[in-house]
Amino acid sequence: MNHVKSADAEIFAAVQDERQRQQDNIELIASENFVSEAVMETMGSVLTNKYAEGYPGRRYYGGCEHVDVVENLARDRAKELFGADHANVQPHSGAQANMAVYFTVLEHGDTVLGMNLNHGGHLTHGSPVNFSGKLYNFEEYGVDENDETIDYEAVLQKAKEVQPKLIVAGASAYPREIDFAKFREIADEVGAYLMVDMAHIAGLVATGLHPNPVPHAHFVTTTTHKTLRGPRGGMILCEESFAKKIDKTVFPGMQGGPLMHIIAAKAVSFKEALQPEFKEYSRQIIANAKQLGASLIEKGVDLVSDGTDNHLLLLDLRSKGLTGKVVEKALDEIGITTNKNTIPFDPESPFVTSGIRIGTAAVTSRGFKEAEMEEIADLIAFTLDNHEDEAKMKEAEKRVRELTSRFPLYQTLNFSSI
Repeated sequence: MNHVKSADAEIFAAVQDERQRQQDNIELIASENFVSEAVMETMGSVLTNKYAEGYPGRRYYGGCEHVDVVENLARDRAKELFGADHANVQPHSGAQANMAVYFTVLEHGDTVLGMNLNHGGHLTHGSPVNFSGKLYNFEEYGVDENDETIDYEAVLQKAKEVQPKLIVAGASAYPREIDFAKFREIADEVGAYLMVDMAHIAGLVATGLHPNPVPHAHFVTTTTHKTLRGPRGGMILCEESFAKKIDKTVFPGMQGGPLMHIIAAKAVSFKEALQPEFKEYSRQIIANAKQLGASLIEKGVDLVSDGTDNHLLLLDLRSKGLTGKVVEKALDEIGITTNKNTIPFDPESPFVTSGIRIGTAAVTSRGFKEAEMEEIADLIAFTLDNHEDEAKMKEAEKRVRELTSRFPLYQTLNFSSI
């Protein structure tokens, strides 16, 4: 970044500070990860200069012969990864991928059944402050109050009651395996389309470590970061019968020129995900999450549903008399990055919350294994018990720095100029 350093000192300084934060802190935000150097290089390539409205072989600009190769590789690799008939890799985000599916099969005011945000759903699954809740009549399903997992019989009864045109499965804060085959049975019984948002678990699905929604859903959407460890962006997979409609909705219906440098980076990350090493990485994500959960429970920290099947854990702080807002700030002070999160049947507001959401994708990319998970669990429990003790918080911060110093990030890059 020598050019940035000389052209814009303020931006260079902010990037330097963020690089240092990532090096020094333990990244536990479940939706974040550390991409490879190859993915980063591709995002910063000359492909950012190219306009390419349309699709390979059907562009509205000349000079697209090379970016056509890029997009075809991205689409073909995505289809291979997930066993899909069709892939659209142009959505700029997971939210826009979801929007494209809605715009393809729904009319304004149609009824949709999605997961309650407080129970693990996403903003685009019907939140009233989001376009989805404003444009469509979203009804909610959630988790059982006793075991905090999806009650599929209750979902079926709700679907029969509200008769949705579309059912949305998938979540942003649900730590358990989702039965996509059951969701398809429910959708078929009420004559609804099924869309699965697998943004959080896509990397685990790609490696066969979580059930694949593609054989069951009419549409599957995802981000390309999180457990898939690609650039920030979105993607849609669908049955061949919907391919033309989905493509037309994305362009020209919603977006103009695709971001070819990001699509190229998606292609690079998909190739990485097709390698045997990525499956081992995914196995370690789950092993780390299970170890972290077990260690937290051992230290008296409550977990929603008492554990995890994937990369994600949801801490229930009520027994500690703490809120997510307080704990997020306390952990940030010692160098552990998390986010406050609502929990099922949360008595607190979304701005305060009774929970913290954490995930293991980023720390696993860094090389952390089970022993480090035990140390992280101890640091979290220590902080919950001592968040008002300045001396002990300094002690915890020192322990975090000692841990992260053993796992340097991006060792092949020259950080004297980055």
